[in-house]
Amino acid sequence: MKKILIFASGKGTNFEAIVEYFKNKDIKIELLCNIDEAPVLKKAKILNIESHLVRFSQTYDFLKNNKYNLYVLAGYMRILPPGILKFGTFVNIHPSLLPDFKGINAIKRAFTSGVKQTGVSIHFVEEEVDSGEIIAQQKCIIEPNMTLNDLEEKIHEIEHNLYPRVIEGLL
Repeated sequence: MKKILIFASGKGTNFEAIVEYFKNKDIKIELLCNIDEAPVLKKAKILNIESHLVRFSQTYDFLKNNKYNLYVLAGYMRILPPGILKFGTFVNIHPSLLPDFKGINAIKRAFTSGVKQTGVSIHFVEEEVDSGEIIAQQKCIIEPNMTLNDLEEKIHEIEHNLYPRVIEGLL
């Protein structure tokens, strides 16, 4: 059985989409979260997914003592500490067409920049933020009458469909 560790520290919508996608497959999913009251922890409990509340400073030690086939970042709002990447393959999802709009608030920055399209990128994690080799991208057209909220919803829909399929391909 393959094991995935999902790193998340927010609402957990991508986490939930991944869990739902793999629920009838021979894959064990666990959650690593670094924030006490993160909504993703409640989602993990509801979905019966083992979760680990790991202080950011303890991430290295946790990974040294727990092995997984794939490490999946899904709204983990920290930059991984040096040396972590040696433990295996790490992937991340980013709400823009990288290399455009690296870092935080990518959807809002794309929306306010005047670009006609943005999208979603899934990439291997490297030490530099949002700089790893791109595994998959999907475009999203910014319609003239679209609000920021509309764009966010469309981006999240793309993420929830694309990320689990890419993860399955990597496994």
